[in-house]
Amino acid sequence: MNTETELQSDIEALRGRFTETKDLYREVCALLFFRYGITPTASKLYQFVRKGSMSAPAEALAKFWEDLRGKARVEIDHPDLPSELKATAAEAIAELWRQATAAARHELAVLRLEDQAAVEQAQGEETRARQAAEEALASADTLRQQLSSVQESLQQRQTDLEAERRAHAGAMARLQELQRHLEEARSQQERVRADFSAELSKAREAVDVANSRSDAAERRALLEIDQERQARIKADKQLEALRGQLAQTEGRHRESMLAQADVVTRLQVRADVAEDSQRELTASNRNLATELQAAREQHAASQQEALQYRAEVQTLRSLLEQLSPIHQAPQQEAAASKTSKASARKAR
Repeated sequence: MNTETELQSDIEALRGRFTETKDLYREVCALLFFRYGITPTASKLYQFVRKGSMSAPAEALAKFWEDLRGKARVEIDHPDLPSELKATAAEAIAELWRQATAAARHELAVLRLEDQAAVEQAQGEETRARQAAEEALASADTLRQQLSSVQESLQQRQTDLEAERRAHAGAMARLQELQRHLEEARSQQERVRADFSAELSKAREAVDVANSRSDAAERRALLEIDQERQARIKADKQLEALRGQLAQTEGRHRESMLAQADVVTRLQVRADVAEDSQRELTASNRNLATELQAAREQHAASQQEALQYRAEVQTLRSLLEQLSPIHQAPQQEAAASKTSKASARKAR
């Protein structure tokens, strides 16, 4: 803050204290002369105050100088003192007044310098405070920017978290759907296993029935063989003659066996395909499929053995018929041929 600014501030303060124009001009004159060391003039007074007409500051200035001279002049009225001593004393007192005024002005200048230094210091502190405030504002802006960045990052993380939550919910839904499909597949596998077990039980029962029938047929065949064995011993001589016919019969029987083996092979291929498809459903059904295959093979072997036994019985019967009287030989040979053909067809 400079001197002119301080002067304007002091004058504004005097405006509030003195409402009369002449009193305001008088106080401004004293302010300029005693505080700031400025010789007041009418133009300066009007420039600072700007109130009333131009004669008001001139009258206030004349009154100020008159009062000042009256205060500076000292009259010594004493009846016993000579006039020269009175004048000398008056001059001495006036000189003291001037010196006191000068000293006061000097002290006022010192105080003004101190005030100026204090004002400059205050201005420096104000400048530093303003710089600190600006730095604080800059720091606050930086913090605001950082806060905004953190908020944006937090918003982005919240968005990512929400996306992850939605993805997790979708994954859980897909997992539940897969679990449902797995349960359905397990249920279907259980049903297939139950059906396969039922079919296997039926097949085992059928094999058991076939085995029982085969055993019965085998017993009957053995009984018939035992009954015909003695007749076969008697017919050994005639068997030599009939070996050619028997060889033909064996050839047909061999062809029938080959055809039966072909059928069994096709059935085996189908069974293998069924086993492969069943193996894909569950590994635990492999043993059951193996047992079923073994049962089928056993059943096929039993059927083959039964057919073989039947063929042998038919052959023996035909031989026995051929061993009958000679006049019945043509008819017996025809019957044996028919029986052999029927046995071959059955074997096929």
